[in-house]
Amino acid sequence: MSIKIITDSTCDLPDDLIEKHEITVLPLYIHIGRRSYLDRIDMNRPDFYNGLPSFSTHPTTAAPSPAMFSEAYLKAESQGADEILSIHISESLSAVPDVARIAAESFSSAAVTVFDSQQLSLGAGYIVLEAAKAAQEGKTVAEILPMLEALTRRTYVFAALDTLEYLKRSGRMHFALATIGSLLQLKPILKMNQGNPTSERIRTREKAIRRLIQLVENVGPLERIDLVHTNAPGQAEGLFYRARHLFPSGNKPLSVNVTPVLGAHLGPNVIGFACIAKG
Repeated sequence: MSIKIITDSTCDLPDDLIEKHEITVLPLYIHIGRRSYLDRIDMNRPDFYNGLPSFSTHPTTAAPSPAMFSEAYLKAESQGADEILSIHISESLSAVPDVARIAAESFSSAAVTVFDSQQLSLGAGYIVLEAAKAAQEGKTVAEILPMLEALTRRTYVFAALDTLEYLKRSGRMHFALATIGSLLQLKPILKMNQGNPTSERIRTREKAIRRLIQLVENVGPLERIDLVHTNAPGQAEGLFYRARHLFPSGNKPLSVNVTPVLGAHLGPNVIGFACIAKG
């Protein structure tokens, strides 16, 4: 039995891992004014983040259409897939899983299972990567799903924003809250685990960095930890050196520049961690 893994571009997995594990990635849309771009295809990340503060119209984002999902499912079947496992960003943050389900319900050939990763960015990438490795080992979807459900409980993303301005611009938070945050120069920390996005308000960047490290320490012994950032590789490297006691010795972490689909809401200069607690 052959299983094909399909995901969306918010998973932030590097291209080499996507190619190695034969993962299909559907791009989300990024709209800037009257122009539309396909994530990971039509716009590189440095160009997006460098332009973000000065775009005349704030970017908006959109999920792939049901037709795009159906086309991907049909292609997977034509390549010999008996089952398709479609894994996506948390439905608490995006409509992508719902669109995937609409396409799956109308697909009458290979069996399609849609799985909510309950994560974002590299947190979702961990779930996708686990599924792809298991599929290459010959496991069935029925065997893979319990593994993924257990992994979602152990997967965390913590990130410190540089400003609340972009959440305000994107309409993802109440305007009054954004104004208060700007006046107080808050550096909010966003936390994600099991589909539950939460936040903390921190007063300074230094305190935010210390809190990020503390949050990861509180997770306990780690199976894996990597860095995430929005076009801030130098700051992410600085975070690594301050938190290097958290990283397993000898393992070089990923340092992932987060998709503009998320960056449009978070803004530039975000730094943080994706990690998996030991089982």
